[in-house]
Amino acid sequence: MMINLIVNEFAALTNILPTPILATATESADATMVLTSVLLSLVVIYLASKLGGEISRYFDLPPVLGELVGGVIVGVSAFHLIVFPETGAAASDSVLMTILQGIGGLNPESAESVFAAQSEVISVLAELGVIILLFEIGLESDLRELQKVGYQAAIVAVVGVAVPFAAGTIGLMLIFGMPAIPAIFAGAALTATSIGITSKVLSELGHLKSKEGQIIVGAAVIDDVLGIIVLAVVASLAKTGEIDFLNVVYLIVSATVFLLGAIFLGKFFNKSFIAIADKLQTRGNLVIPALVFAFSMAFIANAIHLEAILGAFAAGLVLDETDKRKELDQQVIPIADILVPIFFVTVGAKADLGVLNPAIAENREGLVIAAFLIVVAIIGKVITGWAVFNQPQINRLAIGIGMIPRGEVGLVFAGIGSASGVLSKPLEAAIIIMVILTTFLAPPLLRWAFKGDEEAIEQADLAES
Repeated sequence: MMINLIVNEFAALTNILPTPILATATESADATMVLTSVLLSLVVIYLASKLGGEISRYFDLPPVLGELVGGVIVGVSAFHLIVFPETGAAASDSVLMTILQGIGGLNPESAESVFAAQSEVISVLAELGVIILLFEIGLESDLRELQKVGYQAAIVAVVGVAVPFAAGTIGLMLIFGMPAIPAIFAGAALTATSIGITSKVLSELGHLKSKEGQIIVGAAVIDDVLGIIVLAVVASLAKTGEIDFLNVVYLIVSATVFLLGAIFLGKFFNKSFIAIADKLQTRGNLVIPALVFAFSMAFIANAIHLEAILGAFAAGLVLDETDKRKELDQQVIPIADILVPIFFVTVGAKADLGVLNPAIAENREGLVIAAFLIVVAIIGKVITGWAVFNQPQINRLAIGIGMIPRGEVGLVFAGIGSASGVLSKPLEAAIIIMVILTTFLAPPLLRWAFKGDEEAIEQADLAES
């Protein structure tokens, strides 16, 4: 799906779609304005990302939190510089499009066309950003260590899906008298975990390769697979009122075979990869084959109806076993520095904090439901740390907190529910509020949880000395 979108956008920008050979001057001008608007959007995104990250670092908070806040400031909640049609925005809502209309003299119809194309390009770049992020996380992860905690991660993931789903669904039906299908949809939105946000924070804190970090990342990957299955179930339920069991079985089997098969075949692929990289003599002899492999894995995952990020993560795990891992990791970092901020800023930009305004009547009911969902969302994930067994010295609180952020995954649930007409406005607002708060609370809470762990270690060392 993402590949098709890239091809379509590239075709649109270069006028190679089946159109008359002599394009009109207006069409040419529109194509030029799409590029102009994308470039201006990237300027805003990078400035928001860097300023937010630096301010966050100054206050000893994870930079990713600053990038998210920067996105909120330039997005639909504040300055309306970066807005997207899926949030209900039009070209007239975008300050950047207003500026470009003044510069390029676009009529309203052309402005809407440019706005839609620009938004799609930025969204594709954001998707590429999260793919590169998960590839980088895979490279930084230790497959052998991940295998050691695999069963622990699986238990954490299952508990982290089952508890919030059951508590959310039953609570909404019993406490708020909500019909079954909307309650199930909202409960499903509580199951998600944003592996992109959690893994980025773990990497920044230097805990990605710790036992806690490996359990969190492993559980988040499994959680993502389970989330895809849950989403497939509730989406079919919303459309037909029935569950397509064959589709559920297919997703379970394909996800399992894909992940295990990728890791198994990777043992044989590593030697071939190194041999190819050593024979290439031009620039990029290592990083280009690595990206070809990562994008191929992401494509295969997408083609079999899994998430592209799972393919990228699996590719990183495979290449982590090669002798050139450290060199490759260093070469991927600049690419990540370019693309990953686009992902985090756009996540923040799409977060509409207007749903928190109690002055709007329909928000009040949503706020009450949101309070319930937030409690379930946090407790339902925090308790997963206590699902880990035979690990007496492990930081269970950090594991639970690491599973809290819903991020873009939760927004996908809300978007599909809204599009299907299953969710009422108050329930949709409540889900969005839950997603926003869990996304923003997790980074500082995770730092706090690990800080307490580090202080305990320092005190133990002092006691021994």
